[in-house]
Amino acid sequence: MPIRTASAQWQGNLTEGAGTVRTGKGGLSGNYSFKSRFEEGEGTNPEELIAAAHAGCFSMAFSKALADAGSTPTSVETTAKVHLDKTDAGMTVTRIDLETVGQVPGIDDAEFQKLAEAAKANCPISRLLSPGAEITLNARLAS
Repeated sequence: MPIRTASAQWQGNLTEGAGTVRTGKGGLSGNYSFKSRFEEGEGTNPEELIAAAHAGCFSMAFSKALADAGSTPTSVETTAKVHLDKTDAGMTVTRIDLETVGQVPGIDDAEFQKLAEAAKANCPISRLLSPGAEITLNARLAS
């Protein structure tokens, strides 16, 4: 398997400085700053990038689980909400809430929920993050 890379560049001090992040193949790039991370400023931040990675990984894992069970999805849309909180150890990602909606013809809700939970437990990004952060899941079938 290839090794994936990303880079970040920062100039200045923490509160007035700014930087850029870029994925290795240039698919994503963006500006980030103290305000985009800890306030509501323009740009991205590390937590949004973690959220994007987790939402993407989960959606792929869930789509595979559904197809393997004989219920190929029309679509799976996932949002990941990363909670960055101040703890005794410092700023910490404490929880990630996954919210997914699947358009999956011919599946009942019980099977859908079972496969969603399995995908949450088994996607590589969940396995990476779950020892340190609680991961919740709200999965629903599209109406």
